[in-house]
Amino acid sequence: MAAMVSAYLFVFLALFGMVASDSDHLQDLCVANKAAGIKVNGFPCKEEANVTEADFFFSGLANPGVINNSAGSVVTGANVEKIPGLNTLGVSLARIDYEPGGLNPPHTHPRATEIIFVLDGELDVGFITTSNKLISKSVKKGDIFVFPKGLVHFQKNNGEKPASVIAGFNSQLPGTQSIAATLFTSTPPVPNNVLTKAFQIGTKEVDKIKNKLAPKKS
Repeated sequence: MAAMVSAYLFVFLALFGMVASDSDHLQDLCVANKAAGIKVNGFPCKEEANVTEADFFFSGLANPGVINNSAGSVVTGANVEKIPGLNTLGVSLARIDYEPGGLNPPHTHPRATEIIFVLDGELDVGFITTSNKLISKSVKKGDIFVFPKGLVHFQKNNGEKPASVIAGFNSQLPGTQSIAATLFTSTPPVPNNVLTKAFQIGTKEVDKIKNKLAPKKS
């Protein structure tokens, strides 16, 4: 009986470890040393004697971000790249601001589940399951909505006023892959014959989409 319990416990712990997002930390803190030049899964730790309160502070979400793109939205991240103290802690935030009619285009976060809290405005939000079912809802100020890890999702401002949300992630660096930008603006580019076959469109249409989505030259 004891052996069976031990076996079940081992399987449970193994499965729990598989579904966890970021790896758990093994010490009180591991402030990211991004200047170390060492490639690891995450960042190497800064010497604790050199750690300060600045490694755990960021004020960049206090004000709306500046929107200067055709989608009409901007994401301001508060992840390990902005807050080194988040290294190994498995959490991060972001602020997303939307113009009236603005869209955070369909995208995925390969390393995290996302939960949003609506600060202002009204949004149509949704995600698509692997069985191709759309789960969507209109949300307003004070509402919360969750996007499961890895699933394609979006948010669109359906109001006549600007909107904004705070997003939380169970990863220090959740990663973002915008579906359209990933397929049509990658480097090197996805071959045109792949895109024409996948979307059942012609080469001219592919080129038109690529031109529209290409990063603006400064």
